[in-house]
Amino acid sequence: MVPNESMPVKTLRTLALLPLFGLLSGCNMVLMQPSGDIATRQRDLILASTGLMLLIIIPVIAFTLLFAWRYRVSNTKAEYDPDWHHSTQLEVLIWSAPLVIVIALGALTWISTHTLDPYRPLSRLDADRPLPAGVKPLSVEVVALDWKWLFFYPDQGIATVNELVAPVDVPISFKITSATVMNSFFIPALAGQIYAMAGMETKLHAVINKAGTYEGLSANYSGSGFSRMNFKFHGLDQAGFDQWVAKVKAEGKPLDRQSYLALEKPSEREPVRYFSTVENGLYSAVLNMCAVPGKMCMNEMMHIDAMGGAGKESHGNRERLEYDNRYAEQGVEAPAATVGGSGRESHSREQPEGMKPKSIAPDVKPDSAPEHSGHDHSGHDHAGHGGPAGDGKDSKGSDPIAPGQLNR
Repeated sequence: MVPNESMPVKTLRTLALLPLFGLLSGCNMVLMQPSGDIATRQRDLILASTGLMLLIIIPVIAFTLLFAWRYRVSNTKAEYDPDWHHSTQLEVLIWSAPLVIVIALGALTWISTHTLDPYRPLSRLDADRPLPAGVKPLSVEVVALDWKWLFFYPDQGIATVNELVAPVDVPISFKITSATVMNSFFIPALAGQIYAMAGMETKLHAVINKAGTYEGLSANYSGSGFSRMNFKFHGLDQAGFDQWVAKVKAEGKPLDRQSYLALEKPSEREPVRYFSTVENGLYSAVLNMCAVPGKMCMNEMMHIDAMGGAGKESHGNRERLEYDNRYAEQGVEAPAATVGGSGRESHSREQPEGMKPKSIAPDVKPDSAPEHSGHDHSGHDHAGHGGPAGDGKDSKGSDPIAPGQLNR
């Protein structure tokens, strides 16, 4: 307390802290208050692991404070033994307790890794109800776009953007992929996050046990629109879900290949959209990176490879296998944080760390840069990768791998 501080000043300082408590009251501890069985079991795993670790942490902190107080300088009654160096009983206590806890954590991790495997179909609705025999899971195919979520319902023949709906106490089987960079599909109240990656399909099995509206988001940074890549997840009863499906079919538009390609372009704050019908095989085309007409599907390419390759004819497939540069060529690629292969300017005027100052290595346009100069236009020194003469070639005389900015 400040000397001679008046009581009104102290009271005002105390009152000034009250709004902070009001802000804290708005915190949503959704991970500790889940509404789905998988998220509940994950919450229990967090609590059990924390409790086991506290069995060591709390006594250590308590005894540290106790010893500091007991053996303080002013306590002349405390026994002083400067020659003490070993106690078998104390060593056994110090090492056996952590060992037991590590074994318990290992066993808990082993069991939960298998029981909570996102690829494993559900065996129960919750702790008190096993999964009814013959129940059919709701199938949902998830596609991460820039910067929005596209959900296919193959059994209902519909699709939505930034809105996910499922009936309560019905298992949900998610198939997750991305049409752009890696993202992470996450509904905290339902289950843990699962990555969405282009050309790959991940899976998640979950169930929602309480009706309500929950937040869904991307938990992996994916560019400038990442913070607004959110959606709503609605848990409804079966009648409400059926009514929602009927609404989508009545209000939605058809989703064919061309409308999907228009939707796929980067955009932020995308509103909820409904699609009453979906072109056959569209999700498969997105997964196999061949939604653009004329592109070769990954499964087709893998089949060719499995048959021994196409030999000289494979050169004809080269353009069909170029996937990632069409938006840069069309001029609709979203702003990036740094200069990349598309040649867009960075948001910041500061030069990235590790680059030479522009006074020493000024920007040079790729078409005016001298051949094998040992420097690219970004200021990086690549001479160390060249041959003995620093001519930009390796010891065999071939060109080294060019930086991303020159790969056009």
